[in-house]
Amino acid sequence: MPFTSEEKARIIEQHAQKPGDTGSTEVQVALLTERINRLSAHLTTNKKDMSAKRGLLMLVGQRKRLLRYLERKDEARYKALIEKLGLRK
Repeated sequence: MPFTSEEKARIIEQHAQKPGDTGSTEVQVALLTERINRLSAHLTTNKKDMSAKRGLLMLVGQRKRLLRYLERKDEARYKALIEKLGLRK
């Protein structure tokens, strides 16, 4: 199920660096994490949905690339983000 505009705005507001920030790495990773969580919940009830599984794996790969980029550029922001989102690393 896609985000409502209110949910997306709430996630962006929580992770934005400054007002109007919608494209920073932190915001992108937070949005991807929410989509990954929703797809994971979908796949627990629909185990044979292979297209959703493929989409989930693609999202996880994209999030991994963004996190690797953030870790290279600014390790402090990276550590703060994974702590805030509850990701393990």
